[in-house]
Amino acid sequence: MKRALKSVLGPVGLYLATARRILRARGLRGLGTRLGTADDRLVFVVGCPRSGTTFLAGVLGSLPGFVDLTEVTPHKAAIPTLVGLPEAEAARRIRRTLDRVRAFALVRGLRAVEQTPETAFVLAPALRAYPTARAVHIIRDGRDVACSLLERGWLSAGRAGPDDARLAYGAGARLWVDPQRAAEFEAASEATRAGWAWRAYVTAARSLDDPRVLEVRYEALAADPAGAAARIAAHLDVDSETLAVALGRFHDRSIGRYRSDLDDAQLAELESEEGPLLRELGYEQEDPT
Repeated sequence: MKRALKSVLGPVGLYLATARRILRARGLRGLGTRLGTADDRLVFVVGCPRSGTTFLAGVLGSLPGFVDLTEVTPHKAAIPTLVGLPEAEAARRIRRTLDRVRAFALVRGLRAVEQTPETAFVLAPALRAYPTARAVHIIRDGRDVACSLLERGWLSAGRAGPDDARLAYGAGARLWVDPQRAAEFEAASEATRAGWAWRAYVTAARSLDDPRVLEVRYEALAADPAGAAARIAAHLDVDSETLAVALGRFHDRSIGRYRSDLDDAQLAELESEEGPLLRELGYEQEDPT
């Protein structure tokens, strides 16, 4: 009986945890917005984990009339299944999940920002679910991303246990690994797995040729916050000055940290995974001498 009850409450628990997180972050500002017309102009912030998705979504969610949904855990938990579904069915499920969370958190009348990085792999159905939505794909130098992933240990063979969406940490192959290459991925070094992850996420998000998707650079947020704000504001139809003030809080001294944090072997492993895409994106190539 206990096991059956737990299996029923499990998915509900993911919804409630997300709704509590949203309400706690907003306080009383989250109340009273359930009634009236729902705002379906969602914003999907996607990118490889450790690329700035949390910061950017938080900034956008702080704008007047917006709400940051954080990572919607029931949506995140469903993505491994969604990637194998026809686009129309995946879109229907995405909409059902996000609409439920918005209703539970009493924020249907606000413009929601969803920041699950794995949405990159179901971005087409997500935008089909909400035709008036927009997406922002944030890209960070894959070598700096690898430094952060290695620091977190999410892809470490010694990391056990699930994340908040009940998806496993560790060296096991994820949804973004070709099943025929699963054994190769699991036998690779942690640095190689980190590079593999960055390449997979960035490639997935960039594969969708849709004007509703805007690509921005993590490094540009620090180097030119006003310019980045202008591009993002135009894409989302929001006030650029307000956004520029919020983005102006971004100061990151970790840009280029790979030069000091990674050894030659790790850099070589990353080059084998990330090199062509890094150069395609215009990131500088290190002088091997």
